[in-house]
Amino acid sequence: MVLLVCGLGLGLVAGLPIVDGTLSELHVQGGLAMFVGSTSGMVGTYLALMMVVLASRFPALERMLGQHGVIHWHRLLAPWPISLISVHAVFLTLAYAEVAKRGVLKEVGVIVNTFPSMVTATVALGIMVGIGLISLRQIRTRIPRESWWLVHLLMYVALILSFAHELALGPSFVGHPLAKLVWTIAWLLAAGLVVTYRIGFPLYRSIRHRLKVVEIRPERPGVVSVILEGRQLDRLAIAGGQFFEWRFLTPQMWWQAHPFTVSALPQPPFLRLTVQGVGNFSRELARIKVGTAVAVEGPYGSFTAFARRRNRVLFIGGGIGVTAVRSLLEDLPIKSRPLVVLRASREEDLILEDEVEELVRVRKGKVYRLIGSRETVRLESIVELVPDIAKRDVFISGSESFVRAASSMARKAGVDAEALHQEAYTI
Repeated sequence: MVLLVCGLGLGLVAGLPIVDGTLSELHVQGGLAMFVGSTSGMVGTYLALMMVVLASRFPALERMLGQHGVIHWHRLLAPWPISLISVHAVFLTLAYAEVAKRGVLKEVGVIVNTFPSMVTATVALGIMVGIGLISLRQIRTRIPRESWWLVHLLMYVALILSFAHELALGPSFVGHPLAKLVWTIAWLLAAGLVVTYRIGFPLYRSIRHRLKVVEIRPERPGVVSVILEGRQLDRLAIAGGQFFEWRFLTPQMWWQAHPFTVSALPQPPFLRLTVQGVGNFSRELARIKVGTAVAVEGPYGSFTAFARRRNRVLFIGGGIGVTAVRSLLEDLPIKSRPLVVLRASREEDLILEDEVEELVRVRKGKVYRLIGSRETVRLESIVELVPDIAKRDVFISGSESFVRAASSMARKAGVDAEALHQEAYTI
């Protein structure tokens, strides 16, 4: 349904330049370049709008796609708005230069200095291209998440700067008040979703629950549980397996929010998350002071018991991915007989395994431990441990590489796509 709506919208947007022009206009001087520039600009802007909606955390979208789906579509779409808007700028410049019989570089100066809103549009394009370059995997992996996140926020600035130019000069908008109105409403709705679900609700929940750190509990080397205390946590609508974006209100950390799954459902007035120190932010949590106030955004994610399609369930948790498995187990009924596979390189790397085993024991299930390197202990051995895997819902959580490998194993073992649920942890 989501794809159908988006596809219809894309078809409408792509068709506007054709409706506004005629085939004969393609044959006039600069007409073909003008058509390519207009079409690429419209499609690129539409895809940018879709990315803003994806980033809004709109609950209905979260439920339909899940965290894994949102990330997948965000990454799939990400290169296209910047590429198409760049094509738009290049081809319209070529078209204007051809009509004016000027050199391309000279035409760039004329456009920027004389066309309305072109200075801000040029700045916006520069920001977009810069973000696109920084987001390349080869560069992205070398930049701290905190810095990349701050730079990424500039995309909102770029879209705001470019909006006036779009309405003032876009061939599909000039002289077309209805088209202007529809696009303005669409962008205002997208902005409203971001303000409501990324600012409004998080602010309301943070004020309502007033979370603060009451204990930092070491679990394993490099792994700590952060125990929080808050008000009215019995009214916190969270399911096992979901996560919050956490913002610890210290002078050094208040400006950044990071996603962590709750490792246990609320036991009013307490709430717990368990974190492995793999980045600057997560390592700093081991030194957070008791009494630190915490703001939250969420809960998010569809990696929950509500996603089940079958009576029998298999959980596969790799490393810190056990936190989602542990909290999700709390939502399973007694005698549901879940099977759990805990994967770690070493015995001492297992986290919360005693709690997992107790929750599984109460539910008449069984826990398997796969300990060892990837070369000596292969994920395919899970099929031998769970021969009826194809008849179960399979929930997989852990690092991106682990989730990808375990999901591939499950699909090869015959698990249907609708019965495969994933939660990948990224830095």
